[in-house]
Amino acid sequence: MKQVVAIVKPYLAERILESLRRAPLEAVVVREVKGMGKQKSYLDQYADSEYSLAFLPKVEITLWVDDARAEEVVRKVVEVARTGRMGDGKIMILPANPVEMPV
Repeated sequence: MKQVVAIVKPYLAERILESLRRAPLEAVVVREVKGMGKQKSYLDQYADSEYSLAFLPKVEITLWVDDARAEEVVRKVVEVARTGRMGDGKIMILPANPVEMPV
């Protein structure tokens, strides 16, 4: 099993989730997060003064999927999330070993 973590622009989160609606996912978690990447030195060029040199709002979508379907899920996320501009976000793919909680 793989854990796919996508950090994306907030306005794209709903579109991404809609594109994955029929995907064979084990579980999904969505969180509002803040952060910055390589664009940190360019923030004052891209953001209003209230966001200058501050973290930018993002959405973290964490997906758990079978190994065989991970590439397909990542491809769907990239299709929706990639705008070609700075700040599109990141995707991380991690191994996941789920353990059932004892009752």
